[in-house]
Amino acid sequence: MYRKKFILCIISLIILCLLFSLNSFAAKKKYQLGHVNPVAEKDLYHIPAAKFIELVYERTNGEIEITEFPSCSLGGDRELLEGMQLGTIDMALVSNAPIGAFAPAFMALDLPFIFPSSECAHQVLDGPAGRAILDTLEPIGIKGLAFTEAGFMQILNNVRPIEKPEDVAGIKFRVMQTPIYIGLFKCLGSNAIPMPWGEVYTAIQQGVMDGITIPIGSIYNCGYGEIVKYLSLTTNNYNAPSLQVSLSVWDSLSHEEQQILLDSALDAANFGRDRAKEIEAELTIKLEEQGMEIIRNIDKAPFQKAVRPLYEEFRSKIGSDILDLLLEETAKCK
Repeated sequence: MYRKKFILCIISLIILCLLFSLNSFAAKKKYQLGHVNPVAEKDLYHIPAAKFIELVYERTNGEIEITEFPSCSLGGDRELLEGMQLGTIDMALVSNAPIGAFAPAFMALDLPFIFPSSECAHQVLDGPAGRAILDTLEPIGIKGLAFTEAGFMQILNNVRPIEKPEDVAGIKFRVMQTPIYIGLFKCLGSNAIPMPWGEVYTAIQQGVMDGITIPIGSIYNCGYGEIVKYLSLTTNNYNAPSLQVSLSVWDSLSHEEQQILLDSALDAANFGRDRAKEIEAELTIKLEEQGMEIIRNIDKAPFQKAVRPLYEEFRSKIGSDILDLLLEETAKCK
């Protein structure tokens, strides 16, 4: 009799443990986070993405588990945005330029020389102007969490050092297929030629193109230090990808979970920004060692004056309220 009761107690305990385990497993929420760059120690997409995943897991006690899908494994930036709209992709870290086709306010961040420094960019993008821009994603089904950093765009070419706007004239520059980047070089008197990224290295190597504008990390990681002579630290466009989540996922989370995602995104962004500064300094030295002639301490004022017409040209597309707020907040930077 006692033996039978003992066996029944053991069986009951096992069933309770199994039910507890199943409930714990069921409580876990698993999501995907896509981006276009590779998993690499010094990649400025992977670094904040991995930190965000780590912080969310820790702060939810493992109840929210996010898996990183790098290297366009869920698609390029456009596919990531469309997937979040449809609810087929949960989260993404998306480059800024492609977002303008979905939420035009983001075009403001592509305006050349809008930020005088990365510190100013952090201050503005973490404040009311940044929040206002991120909130324009909600009508298209996406929740914007925070802006990260992938570095300032610099100008490199094989014709001459770029120290003033006049130096750009006549040089054939490859640009991204976005109107603001095309407008930047047209304002500076250059031949701005849109070209898919995959064709650029060979085009410059063969002399079909003279130069390009990309961040320090891309210059080094993609081997441009070996085929391009002059690197001018113009810091012309700030590259601010953003962490985003599908609104269908966001609305399924509790208020506490939503706050954890917001806080973790900002903390991950700041972690990535700190690493970006270290990495850029390190890679600039390496590019110089490869033989690039680096032009530092460039007076930005003449460049800013030359491209200022672009601000008014795109005002109506961006939205006057957004552009004015961004300029107002930027003016507060020390």
